[in-house]
Amino acid sequence: MVGVIVAVVIVLFLVLLASRTIRIVPQAQAGIVERLGRYHRTLTPGLTMLMPFVDRLKPLIDLREQVVSFLPQPVITADNLVVQIDTVLYFTVNDARSVTYEVANPLQAIEQITVTTLRNVIGSLTLEDTLTSRDHINAQLRGVLDEATGRWGIRVNRVELKSVDPPPTIQEAREKQMRAEGDRRAAILTAEGVKQ
Repeated sequence: MVGVIVAVVIVLFLVLLASRTIRIVPQAQAGIVERLGRYHRTLTPGLTMLMPFVDRLKPLIDLREQVVSFLPQPVITADNLVVQIDTVLYFTVNDARSVTYEVANPLQAIEQITVTTLRNVIGSLTLEDTLTSRDHINAQLRGVLDEATGRWGIRVNRVELKSVDPPPTIQEAREKQMRAEGDRRAAILTAEGVKQ
């Protein structure tokens, strides 16, 4: 009976040892190994061996392109109008070590730097420029964000403005202006028709 109990304990210990030693990292992911609390190495996809009870594998990091949509942000334009801007950011983690140790919360950091950069870029443009030059704004945002997030091991692939919503009163005024412009053109065409 004692031999069976010892055998079961040994088998359980070997299973625990194997589960702590052999790890599989899936494709498009990376793992950070800390040995006694310090960075030791970055695991690439495949089968790997760890030193049991000495090495610790941190949660795996996804290396695929990720999409983050931010809530609409109020931004003041150069002509002192508050517009709501909705952005989408596409990024890729290209250095698992940096994203683990250089920034505490990568998504929150990206969101905050996106919001502040967006306010700086839009703050130098009028409402008309903001509505008509999205590609220019996207390029400026991407350049600043890519530079800022580069040391975090993150590459910003694209930044898109989903929507730019001016205040309702401005929207109504623009619609009235467009209607008045259409009415003016119609009146001119009618007058020319009568003249002919």
